[in-house]
Amino acid sequence: MAGEEKKQPIVIKRIVKKDGHHGGAWKIAFADFAIAMMAFFLLLWILAFTDEIQKAAISEYFQNPSAAMGISPTPPHPTEGSGTSPSIIDFEGAVEPEDPESAQEQRDEARLESLMEVLEEAVEKSQALEPFKDQLLLDITPEGLRIQIVDRENRPMFDLGSGQLKDYSRDILEELGGIINRVPNRISITGHTDTRRFPREDYTNWELSTDRANAARRALIAGGMEEDKVARVVGLGSTVLFDQADPQNPINRRISIIVLNRQAEEAMREQSSVEYGGSQAPMPSSP
Repeated sequence: MAGEEKKQPIVIKRIVKKDGHHGGAWKIAFADFAIAMMAFFLLLWILAFTDEIQKAAISEYFQNPSAAMGISPTPPHPTEGSGTSPSIIDFEGAVEPEDPESAQEQRDEARLESLMEVLEEAVEKSQALEPFKDQLLLDITPEGLRIQIVDRENRPMFDLGSGQLKDYSRDILEELGGIINRVPNRISITGHTDTRRFPREDYTNWELSTDRANAARRALIAGGMEEDKVARVVGLGSTVLFDQADPQNPINRRISIIVLNRQAEEAMREQSSVEYGGSQAPMPSSP
């Protein structure tokens, strides 16, 4: 009995080793973080070396992905019979949108807004346009992008009472012609006068405003704009004043160029069809 009391109990100790590195999962998380940081700094580097036009094109691409987006610095040269358009902006995506009509309107709107940014930058940088930036007015209207070139005191666009452009006015329009040609949209050109009565009885402000609109059309074409982009040329005399409070303000003498959106162009085509009883050849539509 005494021997049995001296026996000690046997205790088995089991040591559980804990992984101090959480099984290596942290390495995967760290790798993901490093890749994300590399992508972020790469994005910052790209943005630091892009101008406003390129940024607009990048933004437009992510809003409406396609093979070629934005406005190119120079117009492309399509090959004969290739079926390609001289348009600088290709809004045809690979995926068919759920609402093609709505998507096309959004692309059209984005295209005109991008063109407006290009024109604003050109006004600041172009030697031909910069001195006259206070005479160039840009805005978006329900019909499209409107470009107005207005007279200023002692700096008219035309010779007095004539449809003859001043040399600097021709330079402005030729510069604009090359830029406008970068989009497929067609344009409308309107001539306006102030309320001063023309001294000749057989030549009124109606004829004068129309002649000036046509002179602007010729200068735009001379600057590189394709002739068939012109959808309408009209003279409105003094019926649509810019400054109604002062009908003889020089600013009322102006040329208005509207880069038409698709809806305005279709409405113009339908109106022509009604007025001419469908006998007039249909205007080609822009993409």
